[in-house]
Amino acid sequence: MIPSFFSEFIRKAGDQIDPEQPAEGPPPTTLRPFMMWCLKGGWFIIWLGVAISVTAGVTEVLSMYLLGRVVDAVDATLTEGIPLVSHLWLFVGGVFLLLVARPLLFGGLALTQSVMIGPNIFKLVLARLYRWTIGQSVSFFDNDFAGRVAQKKVQAARSLMEIVVESVNAITFGLSTVIGTAFLLGGVSLWLVVLLVAWFALYLGFLRVMLPLIRSRSAARAEAQAMVTGQVVDTISNIKTVKLFAGSRHEDERALGAMSELRDKALVFGEATTVFRLGLIFIAGLLPVVMVAAAIALRGAGVSPGDIAATGAVTIRLAQMTGWISFTLMVIYGHLGEVEDGMRTIAPARRIDDAPGAQDLMVPNGEIAFDDITFAYGGEGGGVEGIDLTIRPGEKLAIVGESGAGKSTMVALLMRLYDTEQGVLRIDGQDISGVTQDSLRAQIGMVTQETAMFNRSALDNIRYGRPDATPEEVEAAARKAEAHDFILNLRDARGRQGYEAHLGERGVKLSGGQRQRIALARAILKDAPILVLDEATSALDSEVEAAIQTALDRVMEGKTVLAIAHRLSTISSMDRIIVMHGGHIVEEGNHDELLEKRGLYARYWDRQSGGFLGADEGSEAAE
Repeated sequence: MIPSFFSEFIRKAGDQIDPEQPAEGPPPTTLRPFMMWCLKGGWFIIWLGVAISVTAGVTEVLSMYLLGRVVDAVDATLTEGIPLVSHLWLFVGGVFLLLVARPLLFGGLALTQSVMIGPNIFKLVLARLYRWTIGQSVSFFDNDFAGRVAQKKVQAARSLMEIVVESVNAITFGLSTVIGTAFLLGGVSLWLVVLLVAWFALYLGFLRVMLPLIRSRSAARAEAQAMVTGQVVDTISNIKTVKLFAGSRHEDERALGAMSELRDKALVFGEATTVFRLGLIFIAGLLPVVMVAAAIALRGAGVSPGDIAATGAVTIRLAQMTGWISFTLMVIYGHLGEVEDGMRTIAPARRIDDAPGAQDLMVPNGEIAFDDITFAYGGEGGGVEGIDLTIRPGEKLAIVGESGAGKSTMVALLMRLYDTEQGVLRIDGQDISGVTQDSLRAQIGMVTQETAMFNRSALDNIRYGRPDATPEEVEAAARKAEAHDFILNLRDARGRQGYEAHLGERGVKLSGGQRQRIALARAILKDAPILVLDEATSALDSEVEAAIQTALDRVMEGKTVLAIAHRLSTISSMDRIIVMHGGHIVEEGNHDELLEKRGLYARYWDRQSGGFLGADEGSEAAE
């Protein structure tokens, strides 16, 4: 049982820095500045650990020195008859060093490493990498595995923590021991110092050759490991598709291929570590052999038996430490490779940042103006071109068109998931590129076809629209979205029921219609002045859609609405409809006006009979 006062002391020791303090500016893209960026704010506890480690290393050498003096005292007693009591200070000093000073110093070293440095540095670095990563643009996540990105963040944070801990634990401890050993040997003979320096030069030369090799091979292994994680997470995230398309064998081949690549990289890394350990043990064993032989050879030059004993003890200890320190260096260089690998993925900026001095968006009316907007995803295809469109306050606007016509691009630009390549997008006269992104998105409620669910409770998923909402307000929103009844019947694997039941990753425990009703409840609860509906009822059957449509009509009152739909029957009553084709607005008007034009919209309507607008239909209609 650990005493409460000791636990309190440990807790206070662990609170010496704030591991949630934000970083200043973006992370650099070169290794050393990147590490400094990650560690800024944690140097106080790091240097405290270094100071304790150096002091502990000095006590190692001091204990060997006292051993030599004890041997000399015993020798003097036997040869000269000097009583041991005259050397009482040696024994008292040795007892104090071994039973008081040394335990306190090594206990302090463990305290700084395991309590003050390890947990705090890991959280400090991981929090900074997490905040930076979630600030990246959506294109950053579109081009990578979610599992791989997550792996890189944790990998880099853990590796950097290990670098700091092991540097404090072994490197500073070892260097202080080497320096202390040089002073001890210098007191015996300068020739011993010369031999020590020569051996240390050989040791450093070996490290200089091997450690960069280990670092590069570790980075390659880390990349292969991240790819395995990304592949496995990608398969598990789409497990229903895998099963429905009998894709188990195909996914097995892909996963085994990634695992084979990881195995190959691990074997190459193991080859380097084996050579490293073999050479290291030989060099370590060379030290005590040479130094003791030299001390014996200098016996006639005033080297005492105690000096020989101290030399042998300290060099054997140093040889043992060499293996430990060098193995630690190998681990550190391996972690450096992993930090560098993570840095290459995470640090490059692919972001949309708030403009300097950006103000919060104010939406007294809800007018939206697209002024000569062009965006083509960096020339990769798709997008919109030359869009001029003003949506009046409170107007209900529908956007239709075949797949790839630019409908979702317009919504993405409105939400500022991308910046326009040309033109200006304004809300109530305010250029959205000059306002804060959080305030922009706070003023827009959105329900998408691909509804996003967290593996949290139904209550938390709905309350994501307004985190300060009461349970009663959440329930009221769920009732309006026709979600309350099925929520009451939810039960998860841990026995949580109703609004407390968790929905599974991405809401897999719900049907498509249930997920959309949760998303609708979230938007209803948010009650933003601008509402975007992107296929908001596509996953609902006709009976539920009819009930939802009544709720949507109430929700849309007094709001500016953009509605994207393939099912034209859901938007026929909108104030205005625009038809898009090839990134351009080709028709606009209300439902009756567009039917009278006998253009694209009329063709879509004639083909549907209550169905959906597909890519093939759109292509035929455009011919």
